[in-house]
Amino acid sequence: MTYKIKTLNSISSVGLGRLPKDSYVVGSELEDPDALILRSANLHEVAIPDSVLAVARAGAGTNNIPIADYSARGIPVFNTPGANANAVKELVIAALFLAARNIIPAASFAHRLTGDAPSMDKAVEAGKKAYVGFELPGKVLGVIGLGAIGVEVANAAAALGMRVLGYDPSITVQHAWKLSSQVEHVTKLDQLFRRADIVTIHVPLLEETRGMIGAERLAQLRKSAILLNFSRAPVVDEAAVVEALESGRLRGYICDFPSPDLNRRDRVVTLPHLGASTGEAEENCAQMAVDELRAFLEDGTILNSVNFPNAELVRNPGTSRIAIANSNVPNMVGQISTLLATAGLNISDLLNKSRGDLAYTIVDVEGKLPESVIAQIRSIPGVLNARVI
Repeated sequence: MTYKIKTLNSISSVGLGRLPKDSYVVGSELEDPDALILRSANLHEVAIPDSVLAVARAGAGTNNIPIADYSARGIPVFNTPGANANAVKELVIAALFLAARNIIPAASFAHRLTGDAPSMDKAVEAGKKAYVGFELPGKVLGVIGLGAIGVEVANAAAALGMRVLGYDPSITVQHAWKLSSQVEHVTKLDQLFRRADIVTIHVPLLEETRGMIGAERLAQLRKSAILLNFSRAPVVDEAAVVEALESGRLRGYICDFPSPDLNRRDRVVTLPHLGASTGEAEENCAQMAVDELRAFLEDGTILNSVNFPNAELVRNPGTSRIAIANSNVPNMVGQISTLLATAGLNISDLLNKSRGDLAYTIVDVEGKLPESVIAQIRSIPGVLNARVI
């Protein structure tokens, strides 16, 4: 079988090169693709063909994808958590130094100097007092969100001699194992804000995280604290940040999201969304996204989906596999098993996983699956999508 993968952005050739040429066609103008792979392309209000079985985002954030709409069609949406973690971590650590040593305004001051060498030397000695900074060891860094990026930032800051507080009520066992023992885990955001000299945010943009850093939180900060945002712009209430800067509550704000209200403002540094902008991160994300699509298309495996549960079942030789995306409702597996039994088909192996309102079922049966049986399974109320692999 040949699969068609449509690219909606420029995707690293290193990643796309992992698709075997004898079984995959890749391009930006393909009709009726089996899957889409993208980076920043906005899919909201964009109709995608009925042929699409999966969507992969070569990056962590998926707010450019209408997840709920695709879930209703049984389409898993994949992302690449951790693939760009080192790139973002390095930029956040750089931002710590930018903030601590006033590097951007100091460099701007030096860049504007004119005159001969003696006059410049005199101006430097007179002007450098305005850019006195502080050293990081001993300062308290609060890390909000201990996913792949947050853990790396926390560990790197601890290695620099900072005292690190970490907050994440949903931290996974996998990420907890990777967290340095020097990082203190706090259970309430109030504790983190009241103790931190610098706060850095690493959470996805969800309805519950939109505007999570507002006036109330900022008022809890130590005077002259610093806020870093390399997550998503709407996670922070920008108007509250501006007010905190003007009142002196915030010493500085560094983020990856320029805006009219922030640009050219004193004690603010905005960067042009550089978090994952390294060649290495783009390659890592593309490779991971491609591997996720291949595993799903070729074997029905789901790994790193943002809407469906992880599901992986070793396939027995000589079997036919049906992969079913369905609503998480009672007796779904029973109905599928009954249909297969009525058709005289023996189940070799079965896996059923759920995640919230959605579930995913993989069934391996001995022999071939008649199309009539597949049609019957698709007609079960609650089945969103079903295909034979």
